[in-house]
Formats: sequence, C-alpha cells, structure tokens
Amino acid sequence: MTARLNLDGQEIKPLRICMIGAGGFIGSHLCEKLMETTKHSVLAIDVCGVKIQHLLALGQPWSDRIEFYKINIKSDTRLEGLIKVSDLVINLAAICTPADYNTRPLDTIYSNFVDALPVVQQCRDNGKRLIHFSTCEIYGKTIGSFLPRDHPLKADPAFSVLKEDETACIYGSIHKQRWSYACAKQLIERLIFGEGAENGMKFTIVRPFNWIGPRMDFIPGIDGPSDSIPRVLACFSNSLMKGEPLKLVDGGKSQRTFIYIKDAIEAVQKIIENPARANGHIFNVGNPHNEVTIQELAELMTDLYCKISGTARPEVVTVDVPSKEFYGVGYDDSDKRIPEMTQVRKQLEWEPKTSMYDLMEHTLKYQYSTYAEAVKKAMSKSTYK
Repeated sequence: MTARLNLDGQEIKPLRICMIGAGGFIGSHLCEKLMETTKHSVLAIDVCGVKIQHLLALGQPWSDRIEFYKINIKSDTRLEGLIKVSDLVINLAAICTPADYNTRPLDTIYSNFVDALPVVQQCRDNGKRLIHFSTCEIYGKTIGSFLPRDHPLKADPAFSVLKEDETACIYGSIHKQRWSYACAKQLIERLIFGEGAENGMKFTIVRPFNWIGPRMDFIPGIDGPSDSIPRVLACFSNSLMKGEPLKLVDGGKSQRTFIYIKDAIEAVQKIIENPARANGHIFNVGNPHNEVTIQELAELMTDLYCKISGTARPEVVTVDVPSKEFYGVGYDDSDKRIPEMTQVRKQLEWEPKTSMYDLMEHTLKYQYSTYAEAVKKAMSKSTYK
C-alpha cells in the first residue's frame, strides 16, 4: 500500500488519538473520517456513544483501531491515563447550545473552562499535543454593529470580517448571560496560548463557524428532551416536520455563514496530519461564501423541505418571536460572523467546497429520513391524549 504523505511530502505515521467528545456531532464525523481513510487509532471518550455506534459495531475493518470509553471528564480518573498513552489529544467536549447559555450559565462556564482546564494541564505535564475546539462566538459582536444603522462603513469588511490574530472580542454586559459561553471559551483559549508561550506546549485552536450536517443536535421529544431548545437547524427542522411556522428570534436579522461538516472535517484532518504547519495557530474554519440571514435560512430550508418531502409550501412560513420570550432574560446575540480565512488557506492549503444550497439539501434529506415518521407518531399520540 502506498504511504500517505502530508502537505510537506512526509509520510503520515499512524497516531493514537485521545478524542474527548467523540460521541457528539463533530466527533462522530471525525471518527468516521479517521476510520475510513486513515490508519490512526482513536480512544473515543464521551458520556454517550450513540452517534458512533455504527463505527463500534463488531466486524468492522477498523474494529481494532477504535475503543469507546464512557467517561464524564468532570470526575473520572481514567482520563489522564488515556491521555498518557496517546500521541495527540483532541478536545471537543462542551455545552454549546444557545438556549443553555441563559438558563445554565454556571454549567456552561464549568463545561467550557473548568472541565477543560485539567485536559490542558495533563497535555502540558505529559508533553502531548492538543487540538482544542473553540467557537466562532469567541468574537462576540462586530465593530460594525456599533455603527449607526445607515452608516456607510457598515458595508466595509474591515468592520465585520473576523480575523484570528487581530479582531477584538466584544461581548454584552454581565447581565447578558448569553455571553457565558463565549467568555469561558475565550479564557480557555488564553490559557492554552499561555501554556504554549510559557511552557512550550504544542497546540492548535479551531474556531468552527456553524458546521452543519447529519447527526447535528437533537429533535425535542424524539432523541432529546421535549422541553429543551436545540440550535437553529434542529429548531427549524422540527417546525417543518410538525407543519408549524418557523420562529424567527428578533426577526431573524442576524447573519451567519454555514459550512458542510464533511468539508470542515477535511480541514481538521489536515491539522492532525500537519503538525509543523498547525502548531501554535488558531484557525477559523468556515465558508464565508455561504452567508445568509436567519430569515433567509428559514426560507431556504422551507423550500428544500417541501421539495424533499413532497409537501406544499405553507402559507405562513415564519413568525417573529422576541428573544426574551424564546430564550429568556439575559439573551443577546452577535450580528454577523464572517470568517477571515487567510491562515487556514496559507498553512493547510484548504478551501471549503459545498454550497449553501447543497449542504442544506444533504442535511435536510437526513433530517427527513431520520425523524419525520417519529415526529408524526409523537404528534398523533399527543393529539390522541
């Protein structure tokens, strides 16, 4: 078999990777990619392994390269032992649902800073390379959001494009608990960067910009709590399957960029296999070409869902909901998130490929085939009662 080479023409040696949060959306796709296209091994750590059950099934060609450990990193002493025997640690563990930032700010801060702290320290103490997943929310609001509504500079990219090494992090007041997530993520980034600067720890920080695809999030009452609010994709999908209008928080004026999970995972694989190019860097990983308002996202998802399901387009597609009513007191939001991509292009020679239309079509096909019947059954039971 021909040896696989990295971007510098060096042979890629098999790694033993300790992946914390391997059972989540990103972790499941990354495990899949590593099992199907590489010889790397994964020590998969999570509190639940449902999303990687297909990889853990007996008789798979990679069965000797993936092991699942049901571990809560808050308290399980086995974690350090698994880090010690690994070549690389990837930390994906996080509370990262906006509905939780207001209602569970303490859990959010603990999950994203306090629980991540021992992982960083153990990587430092054992000389392990760390790939830490942060968030595009680290940037908070753009400078442009503070300009008057009709100010000509609002259209200037310098006031809205987010650069890893230059753009300031601007959050709301302490009363706006929605920023508990971004603040915790910023602090752990600063700690990791400090460990690199003072103690020579090898690290890479990844800032995902709205990675979208199959297995993302949960559908309330089906594979998640019925009283919880998932992120926007699952919220809209759930409403579409129920035949309900899509709720636009504060009119859906916020702008986002979206990237297909399979494109993003290719970037992560390059980070894993090109340490000389990735160490010490922070990478925005997104698709600046796929920018829409949340209102536009709702319209696109409705059109695609009707195409996929064969249902007629509803007369009322969306309804506006105040953020205070939807998320509770203390909610705030960032206005735009457009990633500046110079670092990832230069260091990793990577570009996203999938258009907004295609990534959303792939995702909604999965949502429909996986959940539509279950949602209908749940609705019929509720109606019968």
